[in-house]
Amino acid sequence: MGEPVRLALHHTSSSLRWMPDLIAAQGRQVILIDCKSRMTSRASRRHVIERAAVTAHLQLVAWTQLPLYYVFDNLDLLTPYDALSYGQEGPRTTAGSGTPYLLVPAGQSMPFADVFGRPGGLLAA
Repeated sequence: MGEPVRLALHHTSSSLRWMPDLIAAQGRQVILIDCKSRMTSRASRRHVIERAAVTAHLQLVAWTQLPLYYVFDNLDLLTPYDALSYGQEGPRTTAGSGTPYLLVPAGQSMPFADVFGRPGGLLAA
């Protein structure tokens, strides 16, 4: 999605605002990936995911019947269901978007290699 469209969607409540970053394939399995750069606290070892994104992604998974994974800088993986199940709502803040978010203990995530094998095993588009 081009930058002008992404910027315009940012000012809407459309679920398209939270489209995953990548569509990948491993063999015949299609996977949706949402990259979460700089979304892990080194101090608290918790991943941060916007609550509205989790809600949109749960709807997308139900609609497409495709798995969706959040991939963090250290290649930890979470699903939207994991985020909803293990996450706790973070404190309200004026930093960032200022919208509600979930804090998920990094210990609840899965290592990339346990799910997909070597990072080169996925083909992304």
